[in-house]
Amino acid sequence: MTGVQLFESKPNRLDGFPISPSCMQALYKDFLIRDWMTVDRAPAADIIRSVLAEYGLGWEPEGADRDVLDVEACYQKAGGEFWVIEQQGNFVGTGAYYPIQRGQNAVEIRKMYLLPEARGQGVGRFLLQTLETAIATRHFEQIWIETASVLAEAVKLYESSGYQPATGVETERCDRVYYKWLDRTM
Repeated sequence: MTGVQLFESKPNRLDGFPISPSCMQALYKDFLIRDWMTVDRAPAADIIRSVLAEYGLGWEPEGADRDVLDVEACYQKAGGEFWVIEQQGNFVGTGAYYPIQRGQNAVEIRKMYLLPEARGQGVGRFLLQTLETAIATRHFEQIWIETASVLAEAVKLYESSGYQPATGVETERCDRVYYKWLDRTM
C-alpha cells in the first residue's frame, strides 16, 4: 500500500492486548491520516456528530459515542488506535479500532466517518485498508464492524472489501454487523 508510514517502537502489552506499536502517519492524495491527539477531541466529535445527523442518526455521548469523548481510556489504554483524517489542514474524518471479546483474537473497527467533501475520492477505501494493515501488523485475526443500513456507502464499502454479514448487533442504532478474517500475508 503506497503512502503508509508506520513508525515502529518496541511492542508492549496491556491487559493481554498489544499496545499500539506504531505512530500512524499515512498520506493519500492530499489527505493525511494521523494519530489522534488530545486537541482533536472536539473536532473528531464534531465530525461524527455531523455525519450521524446527516443520516438521521442520533449522537449518543452517554452511549455509543462515549468512546470518542474518552479516547484515552476506550482506545489507547485498551490497546486500540484512533486516527483523524485531515485534508489541507481541515479535519474531514475519523477511524479507529480496539480489541473486543467477540470472535477470535478480534478487533472492532469503529468511528469510521468522513464528511461529504472527503467522500468519493477513495479515501474511505484507503482508510479501511490502512486500518486492516495496522490491525494485521498487530497479529489480530478477525475484524468486526457494526453499521446502519442508512449508511449505504459504508455498507457497500464493507461488502466489496470482503466483510461477511453476521448476527449479534450490539449497538442500538446499528442494524448490520460484519466480520472478516485477516489474510496472514498482510
